[in-house]
Amino acid sequence: MEQFIVDDLSIAFERAGHGPALVLLHGFTHDSRAWRPQLEELSEEFTVIAWDAPGAGQSSDPADEFGIGDWAECLAALLRYVDVESAHVAGLSWGGLLAQELYRRRPQTVRSLVLADTYAGWTGSLPAPVPQERLAACVRDSLLSPEEFVPKYLPGMFGPAPPRGALEDLGQIMAEFHPLGFRLMASALAGADTRELLPTIAVPTLLVWGDADVRSPLPVAVHMRDLVPGAELVVIPGAGHVSNLEDPARFNDAVRAFLRDA
Repeated sequence: MEQFIVDDLSIAFERAGHGPALVLLHGFTHDSRAWRPQLEELSEEFTVIAWDAPGAGQSSDPADEFGIGDWAECLAALLRYVDVESAHVAGLSWGGLLAQELYRRRPQTVRSLVLADTYAGWTGSLPAPVPQERLAACVRDSLLSPEEFVPKYLPGMFGPAPPRGALEDLGQIMAEFHPLGFRLMASALAGADTRELLPTIAVPTLLVWGDADVRSPLPVAVHMRDLVPGAELVVIPGAGHVSNLEDPARFNDAVRAFLRDA
């Protein structure tokens, strides 16, 4: 892992490969390790950059008032640090919200978007009172020990028959979650509604979804696809919320084919 400093935060990231830049943004109980299959395979054609967002992995915890705009500015600083003017940006779950916020603030840095198993914010995608109920649960559950936290959240990340290795890998990652980062990311998701932003997106956009995703069900994907001009939706049969880990071959094939034309 490489490190750089921005606004007194130490940010960890990994990069691999050569070619056009592809930035990978993880979900709110994860870190850059959740992108291992993509770092290994997509780096054959792209310079793949996967960060640990502030509040996750080997990066520092941010201040209590940190919001999605602050993460977007840190991400923009990372792009400047690695001398990337514009990149393909792929975000899973919370990372998809961050990708949208980066586009809102700095559209010139985004060459294309890959939005995977994500939301137009919880408020923008889920009926009331689900967003506030989820947030209240996350605030409570941030106080759980890893031994309590992982069994509560891990099953909902996958479809009905996940590969054993993927379960074990993600369980290990989730056991090292940052309580503060988890609360702040949940708060960002709960308060976000990007439905007005989506029709303004003017870069090629791919949505990738597991059809067994119970956290962000497939109708969320269809609604987002219909809002983004020209967006394409690829559905991965049997996969759940972490479709990139559950079926990396199909996920990588979809992303690779899209990026070659983007």
